Amino acid sequence: MRHSRGASERARISEWEALVVEAVGTVIEFWRFKRNQGRVWALLYLRGRELTALELQDALALSKGAVSMVTRELEQWGVVARVRSHQDAAWHFRAETDLMKMVGRVIEEREAKLVHGVKADLERAERLARASGDVPPDVLARLHRMKTLATLIDRAVRGFLHTARLDVGGAVGVLSGVTPARRARRGPDSSRSRVSPG
Repeated sequence: MRHSRGASERARISEWEALVVEAVGTVIEFWRFKRNQGRVWALLYLRGRELTALELQDALALSKGAVSMVTRELEQWGVVARVRSHQDAAWHFRAETDLMKMVGRVIEEREAKLVHGVKADLERAERLARASGDVPPDVLARLHRMKTLATLIDRAVRGFLHTARLDVGGAVGVLSGVTPARRARRGPDSSRSRVSPG
């Protein structure tokens, strides 16, 4: 009986928490990720503490397999960390709170990699077309323009990543609770938000 009561307590999620969790899930799904990835991260961030896989299962009505898959994917993206607890042998999970670190990593791993790959393919295509000797000049010119566009987009994405990390001002510490005034008091390195293992 004690076990079922504990499971019930773990499963309790308030109406406002459910609204936030589902809202984040919707946004994440719109960005072509899995809805449950957003739901799991949002709950971990909102609770502000490490949760076990079982607590995530109960709170979000997910299967053991779904939680295992989602947490593994979130770990790969670097937005969730797996830690050991001193209280028990179970793995616990905590949310990454450095917003720009998360956004930057996702863009680097997905959009930047895609754009860079397209640029490389177009560069190779142009070399092959020129080497063949039978591609009309107007076609070569159009291919060159396509390659130039891909190069510009590649630079733009990388430039965005660079400036986003440097020029976000007060946005960097929003999720970790570091305000611009607190960051100024803590010194120049305070923009690097870190979460201690607990």
